[in-house]
Amino acid sequence: MRVHRAKVCVFALLLVLAGCAGKDFVRPAPDAFKLGETRYSQVVQRLGEPRKSGDLLKNDKNVKTITYVYASAGSEPAEDGVIPARGLTYYFYEDKLVGQEFLSSFKSDSSNFDGSKVERIRKGQTTRAEVTQLLGAPTALFIPPMVKSTAGEAIGYAYQATRGGLFSGFKVSLKSLRVSFDDSGLVSEVDYTSAGNR
Repeated sequence: MRVHRAKVCVFALLLVLAGCAGKDFVRPAPDAFKLGETRYSQVVQRLGEPRKSGDLLKNDKNVKTITYVYASAGSEPAEDGVIPARGLTYYFYEDKLVGQEFLSSFKSDSSNFDGSKVERIRKGQTTRAEVTQLLGAPTALFIPPMVKSTAGEAIGYAYQATRGGLFSGFKVSLKSLRVSFDDSGLVSEVDYTSAGNR
């Protein structure tokens, strides 16, 4: 999950630099941009220039990434002691959107999810509807090459909590889940990562 680790670094750096960092944004509706159709220019036209951009190699394909981030120490967090921050990343292959991912520790749009429920997801048995019933609406969507070509689509959940301060030091925790589905709509792969102290 190198992409998520990079996000941790981006968020932590922003929080160190200021109590309020980045330009605030509202997450577009999940269906505002269409995977496999929406182009890079359309996303930038709607959201403005990204805070960060880069490239990554995913399943032997070069994917372009753009990220929007915002942090505000004075806002209401999802959990006590957490510095509110949100991030939105879009992934493009051959100029078309192949993934979108949102995470937030603001109370108003928190992406927190119950990681203890992940063990209930069974490969070859659990359906997409059952995953969303268990964990709620996903905060990420992916198609190849962000997922293996043998998978049709994947949904995801991610949450990051940053605690502490400039003088006491920052403690970052992150949990991330990606669930892929086969052509029949059953779970084909579950990738869950949890890191840091809560």
